[in-house]
Amino acid sequence: MIFRERQQLAICVLAGAMITGFLLVRYLPLRQKIRSVEQTRTAQTVAVATALAKSTQLPAFKKQRDELKCLVGDYEAKVPRERALGSFLQQITRLMNEHNLNEQLIQPGKELSDDQLTCIPVIMQCKGSLRQMFDFFRTLQALDRLVRIEHLELSNAGDFSGEVSMRADVVIYYRPGSGTQWEKTKRGKRV
Repeated sequence: MIFRERQQLAICVLAGAMITGFLLVRYLPLRQKIRSVEQTRTAQTVAVATALAKSTQLPAFKKQRDELKCLVGDYEAKVPRERALGSFLQQITRLMNEHNLNEQLIQPGKELSDDQLTCIPVIMQCKGSLRQMFDFFRTLQALDRLVRIEHLELSNAGDFSGEVSMRADVVIYYRPGSGTQWEKTKRGKRV
């Protein structure tokens, strides 16, 4: 009888050891792997949902990019590599003459520069009708060179004849140095 009890006890201990071994060696590691796979799957599901949400916004971003391209145009082509101040001043004088503007004054200021761009402030003054001024600025905008208007002042003549005096502070730009530096800087590879 004692032998039988010992045998049953040995069987129970052996069964307990097998169950414990199975739990420790097989079940718990597999359970941990299942949890890890479920977490990865959840993360991937969230990533796919986020990507789908963003992909629906992609056409709107493409449309916005195309609108900005149309608005900006060929920006680099409007910033010449050479100074060409004399040519610009001649263009402005020609435009003022074309629009029959009187008492013309075009005066360049001191250049300001950094390693990428140089800007030249220019003061422009003239007199004419409001329509002539409007047409002048429309053709100024259409120039092949970027012109930024910093300050514009229009004032009526004292005798109310319909003549307007205009004073504008504008800035023109050019790229100093070689084009390769501009190209590298543009791509984010500063020299």
